[in-house]
Amino acid sequence: MTADEIKQICVVGAGTMGSQIAQQCALYGFAVNLTDAKPEMIQKGLDSNRTQLQNRVNKGKMSQAEADTALGRVKGVASLEEAAGQAEFVIEAVYEDLDTKRELFGRLDKICPPHTILASNSSTIVISKIVENNIERKDKACNMHFFHPVLVMKLVEVVKGPDTSDETAELTMELTRRIGREPVLMQKEVYGFIVNYVLMYMTRAAMNLYEGGFASYEDIDKALKLGLNHPMGPFELGDFSGIDITYSAMLQRYKETGDPSDKPPAFLEQMIKEGRLGRKTGRGFYDYSQPK
Repeated sequence: MTADEIKQICVVGAGTMGSQIAQQCALYGFAVNLTDAKPEMIQKGLDSNRTQLQNRVNKGKMSQAEADTALGRVKGVASLEEAAGQAEFVIEAVYEDLDTKRELFGRLDKICPPHTILASNSSTIVISKIVENNIERKDKACNMHFFHPVLVMKLVEVVKGPDTSDETAELTMELTRRIGREPVLMQKEVYGFIVNYVLMYMTRAAMNLYEGGFASYEDIDKALKLGLNHPMGPFELGDFSGIDITYSAMLQRYKETGDPSDKPPAFLEQMIKEGRLGRKTGRGFYDYSQPK
């Protein structure tokens, strides 16, 4: 199969990432079925996309007709069987949990045509762990990691598992280019891929400094922004991505290694209990409840 033969894409998971992945594909002419285990999330995702594109129209970055056409290419479908049954390419963007992803890929392997590529948007879980015992088409499975917010961030990490074929990797790279994004290819798996592998160590070090009382999170953020020219410090970035997402990624890593140094710091768990998830709840490390 070539990129020209991809006529129908299915995105599974209608949260912020999944809905924007679907819309990014639609902006470049692809028909997309967007589905979710929670039907109410589908409409929420579609509404969010409409707001995003309307903002572009209001700023003169695209016409109303272009926005309406792109929005019309994304169809919300409640049934996974209907959404993925005729797709040539499926992108999974569900919750960052290994068991959840494994169960989904097992279902997709049975639902989708034999030629369909199955890609995971996981930010940390390698494809070999997702498909090791539950699908036949291991050669047609890979990681395809988009970055938040998908409608803005150009990078996509394409990661080959030990059974991923060169053809699958090349097709995924080409599709990434077709939807206006820039791919990088990892020939071998490593936890966190490129960006999160590097970010993981930086974030852990920053949190160790904060937890140990060496410096405030504000000053750590300030030092890394001014000293390394980063646009955001690690604590600001945690608020932007979501404290729950950061905690989940750390917890998954700890489960895999059992290394005490990988265990998420207790203050992250406390923040989640208090509903301080970052920008999306109005407060994380920083307070976003008042407009600046």
